[in-house]
Amino acid sequence: MLSAISGKNRPCPVGSSVTGCVNTLGAGPEPTHAQAQQQLPMGGLYNSRFKLYCTTKQATEVPVDADEAVEAIQREMTVFARRARASAGRMHPELSLVSYTLLGHLEESGGCRATDLAAHYALDKSTVSRQVAALERARLVERRLDPDDHRVQVLHLTEPGRRILAQVTDSRRAAFRERLAGWAEDDLERFADYLVRYNSWTPQQDDG
Repeated sequence: MLSAISGKNRPCPVGSSVTGCVNTLGAGPEPTHAQAQQQLPMGGLYNSRFKLYCTTKQATEVPVDADEAVEAIQREMTVFARRARASAGRMHPELSLVSYTLLGHLEESGGCRATDLAAHYALDKSTVSRQVAALERARLVERRLDPDDHRVQVLHLTEPGRRILAQVTDSRRAAFRERLAGWAEDDLERFADYLVRYNSWTPQQDDG
């Protein structure tokens, strides 16, 4: 799809049915998101590749260079991971992003073995062992005998662990809501669907 903008045909964002665009390729400073939104109906999206603000109504496939798209995804997810690690440290200096993730899984699962954590997150067992040891020293997790097999020790959250997890989770949720406050509902749902699809992939899906 091409949209006529300032007398020129320029590509618009993938997944967009364009109802209006603001061209930022011309002379002058690039408008802020707020400035662009004043000129467009609700639900505008900014396409950094083409420097266009466009409104979206219905999803329409637009061909793009797949290699460029994958490169952009890789780059932006690297930025996301770096920011996530930094924000985790600010929310609780003694709780790394990995530690927070492990605590979250222990809460969701109701307790599990260290080997289960390693398998679930595709982490090296030694890495998980170091993280678990640190969480035990901080008294955020504890080991209990498996009632069905006393040879097995199961990791569980302690009460302090539950409190810290809840505190950090609330802080992270608030940060995400603030960051996504200007997104249209359709965009949020589509973004969530893409993330779930991406994180649901396993290497076995390419076999046979």
